[in-house]
Amino acid sequence: MNTLGERLKYARKKGGYTQESLSEAIGISRGVIFNLEKDKTEPQGIVVNAVCQTLKINKDWLLYGVGNMEDKSETSRSAKILTELYDSAKSLSEEEQLFLLDTIKALKFRLGENPKA
Repeated sequence: MNTLGERLKYARKKGGYTQESLSEAIGISRGVIFNLEKDKTEPQGIVVNAVCQTLKINKDWLLYGVGNMEDKSETSRSAKILTELYDSAKSLSEEEQLFLLDTIKALKFRLGENPKA
């Protein structure tokens, strides 16, 4: 895989995304993904960051082919957990979301961390 487009296509397919589903996940048009995979355009930084976060891949690998494909950093793991929390909470009512937030704050306090208001 010599180009960003080839690496993006590989990572997208490995992650189980179509061009359409990846573009929807990061809030861009499918044409942007298509053009990136065909190496027709240079990616914007915000798009690269969104792609890497969504696909859980290393930015240097995507851009330059350097390092491992998978991003195993603590930040990536935290982002995955926060995404799962968000996905779970978004279907709750506002009252239930506030209850969940209060529960998390109480847990943080119990563990010795000052919750932020």
